[in-house]
Amino acid sequence: MKVVVLGVGNTLLEDEGIGVRAVELLQERYVLPPEVRVIDGGTAGMELLESLEDVDKLIIVDCVRVNQPPGTLIRRVDDEVPAFFRTKISPHQIGVSDVLAALTLRERFPKHLALIGIQPKSLECGIELTPEIAATLPQVLAMMVEELDSFGIKAVEKR
Repeated sequence: MKVVVLGVGNTLLEDEGIGVRAVELLQERYVLPPEVRVIDGGTAGMELLESLEDVDKLIIVDCVRVNQPPGTLIRRVDDEVPAFFRTKISPHQIGVSDVLAALTLRERFPKHLALIGIQPKSLECGIELTPEIAATLPQVLAMMVEELDSFGIKAVEKR
């Protein structure tokens, strides 16, 4: 089994970096089994293709525009995910959309796909998350662990 947790976003644009910050926190607080690979995708695009081919489960963590109050969390799965990236919030999402399309064309799309999305408050220049979005990190972390658990993968909290 091959599982990838992918955090994407631009850490130079405040809340745009929530996906990257979330996967950093996952690695900091949990021991994951060897079949789980955590990737800081940053603003990468097609260069992620090889890392995502033939994955059994792909979990993407990213900031998303859902026209809800800042800090609103969403979860989308399988067929709901590619359509979600058609409305872009930032330039990197073109890359994610392209990678998912390329995986489909190559018949190497993940068997299971989940998106954990967070409505940002600010996309201004800055390396820190806004306090409102930083406050969602425990919930985002819990959602990532729950996604892994739903696939029978135990993330063990570090002591």
